[in-house]
Amino acid sequence: MRVIARVIRVATEALALCALLGPPSAAAQVPPSAAEAARYGGLHAAAWHGNAAQLAQLIRAGAPLNARDEHGRTPLHVATFARQREAIRLLAAAGADLGALENDRYDAVTIAAVADDEESLRLLLALGASAKLTTSRYDGTALIAAAHLGHDGVVRQLIQAGAPLDHVNNLHWTALIESIVLGQGGPRHVATLQALVEAGANTQLADRDGRTPLALAVARGYEPMVLILQKAGAR
Repeated sequence: MRVIARVIRVATEALALCALLGPPSAAAQVPPSAAEAARYGGLHAAAWHGNAAQLAQLIRAGAPLNARDEHGRTPLHVATFARQREAIRLLAAAGADLGALENDRYDAVTIAAVADDEESLRLLLALGASAKLTTSRYDGTALIAAAHLGHDGVVRQLIQAGAPLDHVNNLHWTALIESIVLGQGGPRHVATLQALVEAGANTQLADRDGRTPLALAVARGYEPMVLILQKAGAR
């Protein structure tokens, strides 16, 4: 009966979350569609296809580095979505805005974080992009987005880059809380939680209903997470 009650509770919370966030298309980043990409010209097209020679030529000709497509994406956003790292390098070297937000308020760092693209993220951070920006319609961060998805390698990179560990988004969740409530308690979410705890994330910050990370992990039966939190002194 306790297992059934837990399943019902988690399912109820998931339904409430879906109602809050809206349909999946409204809750996630929107990469360029095939139709959009086919309409691209100039820097956007060169960035999308990773055409370094054309990109360099356009930059020398004075093409606007931070031009926007219909979704507010700059060439840097497009290059990051497409994992075109040489394009990322060229645009950054030319002075493209590394912290620009597209219409859904995602920057290149958060785009790479959500995509679990550790190589592009490493490059962006090395080029001077910030891991500290407030991004997305949820007033979150790249760290929160990565913790939500259990992208543990990304989480470690962002922590090393100084991402704010205890930022609270407008759902009243931290990265630590999201690693629990938006995962399934699997190995990568456990590793994410471990990385956050080891970095010093506050284990006492509660959700809007006053539930601490430990209480949330206990309610879901996520024993490995419970043990990590208890060892860290969580209550």
